[in-house]
Formats: sequence, C-alpha cells, structure tokens
Amino acid sequence: MNLIVGATGLLGGEICRLLAEEGRPTKALVRRTSDQSKVARLRSLNIEIAIGDLKDRSSLQSACRGIDAIISTASATLSRQAGDSIQSVDLEGQLSLIDAAKAAGVGHFMLISFPQAPIEFPLQTAKRTVEEHLKGSGLSYTILQPSVFMEVWLTPALGFDAANAKVQIYGSGQKKISWISYKDVAKFAVASLDNAEAHDAVIELGGPEELSPLEVVGIFEQLQGRKFQVGHVSEEALREQKEAASDPLEQSFAGLMLYCAEGNVIDMREQLRNFPMQLTSVRDFAQTLR
Repeated sequence: MNLIVGATGLLGGEICRLLAEEGRPTKALVRRTSDQSKVARLRSLNIEIAIGDLKDRSSLQSACRGIDAIISTASATLSRQAGDSIQSVDLEGQLSLIDAAKAAGVGHFMLISFPQAPIEFPLQTAKRTVEEHLKGSGLSYTILQPSVFMEVWLTPALGFDAANAKVQIYGSGQKKISWISYKDVAKFAVASLDNAEAHDAVIELGGPEELSPLEVVGIFEQLQGRKFQVGHVSEEALREQKEAASDPLEQSFAGLMLYCAEGNVIDMREQLRNFPMQLTSVRDFAQTLR
C-alpha cells in the first residue's frame, strides 16, 4: 500500500492518478478541510482516503500503519490553510511524518524537494533540514529535486500571462533553466518506487532542454504569431524584496524568484538512462494553451 501526502495538490493528484492507472493500492492523506471535489476525484480512482494532517502527529501514526511506501509532496507554499506555515508544514510536519513512518515500519519514503539554490530562504532551509533527517532516519529513501515546474511558473499567477501576451521576467531573462512538467515529475516518482537506482538516492530532475525565459517567450510568440509585452524585475529588486519581507513565505517566494533569475541547468542523461521516458518540452506545454 502506498500513502500519498499532498494528494489534493497538483503533483500529488497526478501521482495518485498514475498509481490508480497501474492498479497499485493507494491511500491518500487528506484533511477534513480539503477541497471536497478533489477528495471525490480521488475516491473515483478507488483510492482509499485517510483523514489526517501533517500538524497532527497522532493522525500520521494512524495513516502510516500498513504502508509500504510514502510519497510526500505536501507544502504550505501553494495550499495554505489556517495554521499552515513553512515551519508547521514543510519543516515540523515533514519531520513528524518521517518519524511516524519509521515507527510504523514503512519500507520506503520519497520526498519531493528542489535543487540547491545559491541563496538561503526559509523554504530551502526547511527542505534541507528534512532531507538530512530522512537520510539519517534509517528508512530507505528517495529525494527527488525537480527544477522549475512550467505549469506553475509559466502562468499568470507568477507573471507569465500568455493569454494576454504580457510577461514579467525575473532578472535578465537570459540565464538557462531546465523547465520540467509536473506530470513528468509524477512519472519519475511512480517509477522510483520499484527502481533500485532511486533507493537511498538524491535525484535532480529537469526537462528535455535548457531555455532562458526570453527563449520561452520566443516560443510562445512564435506559436501565437504575436509579440509579447515583456517587463523585468531586477535581481537587486528581488534581493531587496527578500530582505524587507517579514513573513517566511514572502521571503521564500522572493528567494525562489531569485533562484529562477539565476538559472538552473540539470543534466538529465543519467536519469533518463535509469528511467527511460519522453519528457514534456516547453513547446509541448505552450501548444496546450493555444
């Protein structure tokens, strides 16, 4: 039995769908306050529902009983409810989940994180602390570190408004990024359950090509046959924003924007040898928005 934590989120939901498609017994940890339409969708996939919360240790202990593998995608960054914070969810909640998994005799724990950024911010500090705790837990572990999700960063919420041909770019826009689809990350997660190369391993993940944000804009312009209005937020402004922020989440968003501004290239040759699959390109994604 697999337990998915973060099952109502973008990535967690896709992992559940793939597991259900393969007929793998799966349980989803959801909160009483979770979006009930998303919970209903999980039930429609014949996924067992466990009520619990990363902030409630006893619920984690109950959810982990009889579980062979855990995949945790949960974070307070995109799905934030009362009492949620980087401290309570991304740090303390994940640490409690690891401890509950160990106490329940879970065989394999998979954590979704992200690659090392050159600057420190609260979300990264939490992720690295949890990674080290997992490595030292005695559990068989997999830490997946995907790069920038195109379905998140190439959307209006983060300044990439393709429908209205308006884009806000962090930094110069000239540094390369290994954009990746969350759907491909889900495929790697499911494939990692049974792949010996993924056990007791930290695996960085990127897409099929490295493109600068300006090159991404060029792809959208070509497909749409029009020029985009492009604005820039300088790295200096992002650093000032990070330093001025008092909330850890705001500091982390500024840190993640700097992470994108400074680029992140991941060589995927070894990963694709171990996990043969066709990766989604930015052009593939852009074509779905036409």
